[in-house]
Amino acid sequence: MLKMTVRIFAILTLSFLQFAHAQEKELPFLKKIATDDDSKYTTTGSIGMTISNFGTFGDGFAVQAPEDQPSCEYPKGSGIEHVFVGGLWVGGKRDDGTILVTTGARDIPSLRDVAAGFEFTNSADPGDVVRERSSLIDNPFFDPDAVSHQDFIADFTDSNTVVPGTSIAIPQHTPINLSVHLETYAWNFPFADAFVILNYTIKNTGRQRLNDVYVSLWADLVVRNTNITPPRVGAPFYQHVGNGYEDSLRMAYAYDYDGDPGFTDNGLYVSMVMLGATPQSNDTTYKVGSAYNAWLFRDTNDPILFSPQTDIDSYAKQQVPLDRLIIDTVIRGQRGNFMTLLTTGPFKSIDPDSSVNVAFAIVCGGKNGTDANNTDSIENRKNLYNNVFWAQTAYNGEDRNGNNQLDPGEDIDRDGEIDRYVLPTPPQTPRIRIVPSDRKATVYWDRSAEESIDFISGEQDFEGYRLYRTKLAEDLPGRDLLSSLSMIAEFDSVNGIGLDTGFDFVRLAQPVTFGETFTDPITGNEETIYYHYKFENENLLNGWQYAYSVSAFDRGDPSIDLQSLESSRLSNATRAFPGSPSREQQIANQQADIKVGVYPNPYRARGAWDGNLERDRKIYFYNLPQDSEVRIFTLAGDLVDVFQHHSSYAGEGIQWFDKFSRGNRVFAGGEHAWDLVTQDDQALATGLYLYTVEDLNTGEMQRGKFMVIK
Repeated sequence: MLKMTVRIFAILTLSFLQFAHAQEKELPFLKKIATDDDSKYTTTGSIGMTISNFGTFGDGFAVQAPEDQPSCEYPKGSGIEHVFVGGLWVGGKRDDGTILVTTGARDIPSLRDVAAGFEFTNSADPGDVVRERSSLIDNPFFDPDAVSHQDFIADFTDSNTVVPGTSIAIPQHTPINLSVHLETYAWNFPFADAFVILNYTIKNTGRQRLNDVYVSLWADLVVRNTNITPPRVGAPFYQHVGNGYEDSLRMAYAYDYDGDPGFTDNGLYVSMVMLGATPQSNDTTYKVGSAYNAWLFRDTNDPILFSPQTDIDSYAKQQVPLDRLIIDTVIRGQRGNFMTLLTTGPFKSIDPDSSVNVAFAIVCGGKNGTDANNTDSIENRKNLYNNVFWAQTAYNGEDRNGNNQLDPGEDIDRDGEIDRYVLPTPPQTPRIRIVPSDRKATVYWDRSAEESIDFISGEQDFEGYRLYRTKLAEDLPGRDLLSSLSMIAEFDSVNGIGLDTGFDFVRLAQPVTFGETFTDPITGNEETIYYHYKFENENLLNGWQYAYSVSAFDRGDPSIDLQSLESSRLSNATRAFPGSPSREQQIANQQADIKVGVYPNPYRARGAWDGNLERDRKIYFYNLPQDSEVRIFTLAGDLVDVFQHHSSYAGEGIQWFDKFSRGNRVFAGGEHAWDLVTQDDQALATGLYLYTVEDLNTGEMQRGKFMVIK
């Protein structure tokens, strides 16, 4: 089944197919216009979520392999998607009683030209795109005004009645005249990497007051492993979702009821949480809270769970929450293709040139315990609860008890105002360098973490390092990188805390450099990166991937009952492929009898490291010169394929690596993978093949052969 983000900046055509007992969600044809920007997605932390500048989040699985832009993937790299598309809803009444609702995204029964219900647009300003900034000083988007490790900033409006830059009318759209400033926040801290905060400031730019205002987050939530069950396989993809709501946490959630058992357990839950809101200054009636509604996708017949088609119906969905009995008997514990609406309000009014602020979060969590997926037990949701706690903690900031006022000891910076989006900070993530070689990988890291100062305590509380690695084949299809990383070593300061191992085992007598630099955010100068620690990991298998990361941890803060905090295991994670160094490196090390070869040879299809598809295969050429050309022939002398190798090669152009080895990759300098696909885009048949390897620097030629068995 095809689903794709419906852009109101697009020329669309759509045909709908109908399956027995299930409606198909279809892919419209689209064409980018003006400054429509949905190319940005979160890369910090464990969630990969697309953010747009026209009121939506998630990309509707629009961009598939090889680019494979995540819609709302968690854990990052797992292929488990949690959101098709979502968007902001704002509804209210004008002074004359007219009800208006502007929706950023919704489920709709049909499309023609431009999609009804996708009513926010960006301006026609070419510079009005999604902007990025970061609070990390070594990040290329570092900005002292950044809130989180990765902020996205977007501005959009509902005032346009035609798509900017075109004459195409937006169907059934009556503007309220709103401008929205969106900031999203994401962190890479292990305790805070499973949520993305959506901070909306909604301004009334019209001349009329908007009364009894509701603000909602709508989403089509779906939890499936798209590596195992691609979204283009038919309507049943969307029928395996369970849903629920917990009013005490202001949280609506969804989970995989019975779709991919064994392949979605690590990213089982997704939730939308209403974190808090600030009304305009003269509104004394608004109380922080949330309401929940749900309906069946494109169902206009169910008397209760019907899909709203008009502004009046949409406002009623915001204003009148779903009855608790319906939630408990029809929604919870069942599976179905439900749409989710989480609402806060009413705000008494938004006057012209006034605004309200509302913060939501998209929070994910792996299933806890051993209860079956479809039980949706409290035990299953414990990890989700913990992640929701940290999302709420981030929003509360200095307001630790969440009472919306500064109590004694809470005003950390003594400015008399509640500073939100503040988290305790672990040490800075170390910079690392992985050097793979024959059956070995050497891990280097710097000591930048040792200078870190915790924002809350103001102390330099670095304690030690932890080194992580994936086990052999641990992060192949069905697994995600984070849960596959296992600690293989820990080193901590000698101070009476922890193991007191010290750092002598890994500390270098003199720091080393590989010529890498970074830009000092204070001076703007290019500084050389020096590595002070080294760890050698031996007895590895050539050609297999091993992911490594190094984290730093602190002593914790007993004064606020905070345990030791650890930096992200994902932000510096690097996948290494042990193998032969380049021929030149081996000669420099006085190694003899250096012949180019192929492994596995013979190659047998459906090997342990292959994926599920024909293009998910690979063999390796080894002992290659650092600059060389490889040609592959049939026994009859027909050219099958040709490619060039350079020692900087890192798996480019091979689908297996794009699919199962995303992110930073490093190879040994003498290895190059080939996907057994000919230059005519045909899969290689069973047989014996010949190859030549030419050293592009010396002209020296080597020859060999390999067997393929399918």
